[in-house]
Amino acid sequence: MIRRPPRSTPKPSSAASDVYKRQDIAIRFNPEVDSGGHEYIKTGRKGDKFGISSDDSVLKIANHIYQSKNLNLVGLACHIGSQILDLESYRLTAQNIKKLSINIKKIGHDLDFLDLGGGLGIPYENDKTPSPEELISIIEEELIDIDEMIVLEPGRSISGNAGILLTTVEYIKDNFLIADAAMNDLLRPALYKAKHDVWNLKETKTIDQIWTIVGPVCESSDVIAKEHQINADEGDVLAIKTAGAYGFVMSSNYNSRMRPAEVLVDDETFNIIRSRESFDDLIKNEINLND
Repeated sequence: MIRRPPRSTPKPSSAASDVYKRQDIAIRFNPEVDSGGHEYIKTGRKGDKFGISSDDSVLKIANHIYQSKNLNLVGLACHIGSQILDLESYRLTAQNIKKLSINIKKIGHDLDFLDLGGGLGIPYENDKTPSPEELISIIEEELIDIDEMIVLEPGRSISGNAGILLTTVEYIKDNFLIADAAMNDLLRPALYKAKHDVWNLKETKTIDQIWTIVGPVCESSDVIAKEHQINADEGDVLAIKTAGAYGFVMSSNYNSRMRPAEVLVDDETFNIIRSRESFDDLIKNEINLND
């Protein structure tokens, strides 16, 4: 499988100089903060693949930019992880980005913004999560005396709880509820053992059954919720909560499964904003099928 055509040999000059422009840029660095809800979504440590890990390297790059006629350093950015529940991680990040920005300005740069990224956690089950107000309060304490604009990337804290995935119980086997949604529709539980609360849309009596809710994909990791307390029968519609972030955007056609429709609900009204996929959608990019 070829991801992209081979690159041509790069020119020694910059893209900005080729078009006689001065390009605004920012530098992303790693503040060496270990934070996030799972090893796979930690992004701010020196050993992570994102950003520049050495402050000395950042300052060397900043000095190079200052000498350049075609580059203009306007910002400094970082990101420490996702599903963060400990706000002290943000305090340390704010301290680090402030210290680095001061050293960059000593070179001669006038920065416009400092971007502290996102990652504020949300409740998936019974998580105790900090509020946006608490996050802002900590950042204000550390950065109250700076001139740059502060940028945050709220991410899942805006969209996570705004979405649900509806699925129907197709079969019951032993202690398994086998639903028609699967890991190709919602990858988070299979990818990093994320937990989502699941409700039955039908009113039920006192919940006294323990089920493992799974999809029909041929992977043992195709588990939506393990040992979940819920009453359900074949044909019931279940609501998988908090699917608005890293839900549809991480979905796939694995096992040749067509993705579901997306519906936008506004009080009593609703609109289909993404059509349900068809078999023709599934094979539309395949060629020479009759050869």
